[in-house]
Amino acid sequence: MPVQMGVIIYAFYWLGTWLDDKYEVNGSWGMKGLTMLGVIISLYQFIRQVNYINKHE
Repeated sequence: MPVQMGVIIYAFYWLGTWLDDKYEVNGSWGMKGLTMLGVIISLYQFIRQVNYINKHE
């Protein structure tokens, strides 16, 4: 699960950085916003997986 969280967060970070470079955004707002979105999505996935494991034990 920690590796999955790291991959999701890094993928969103990379996408945000790429979009900032492509569209020449000042302040790296794409990177910051997409990284936070990646954190939220990875936490949601983590909570969902933990709840699934607890239900099936």
